[in-house]
Amino acid sequence: MVSMDSGLDTRRIAHPTERIFTGRVVRLLDGYSREVAVGQPVLVAVLAAAGVASLLMLLVRAVLPGGAARARRRWKDLKKGPEYLVTPLRLRDATGRLCEVELHGHLPQSALHPADHVQLTLRPQNDPELPPRIERIVNLTTGQLLTPRTATVWTHLGPPLLLQALLGALLLAAIAAWSALR
Repeated sequence: MVSMDSGLDTRRIAHPTERIFTGRVVRLLDGYSREVAVGQPVLVAVLAAAGVASLLMLLVRAVLPGGAARARRRWKDLKKGPEYLVTPLRLRDATGRLCEVELHGHLPQSALHPADHVQLTLRPQNDPELPPRIERIVNLTTGQLLTPRTATVWTHLGPPLLLQALLGALLLAAIAAWSALR
């Protein structure tokens, strides 16, 4: 007979539907990577605004000597979204039901252990076939509050590119306001 906690008997694994789930950790399964989708309109808007600021910087470098050029990331690299770790987590609730949720991002290795009593705040994913994603973990056994963090489109693009895009957008807004006053 196959033990229900072995992970081989998948018929009885449920996806919890409640927002707050309390149970015991049965098993952390092997993690895998998933990619965040980068929307092309967002990327085009950010790169267009950054391009305006880049033109201004080229003009400044042409006038002032000694400006070093920085390497730019390619379109293909920016379009490919950041990857984050997905770890399926099996839990057993108070009624004995075996449930599966997904942990996105990294946690310290000592944060969760089998048999830990946890309270999870869950969020459904866009794909209804996927188990809900953990937003917050309260490990009632250790008293730890854990919040997994994943890469986002904004962290993927990076502060330098976003600041350059903001400068370009402000420059375009100033030009538009100046031309409207004329």
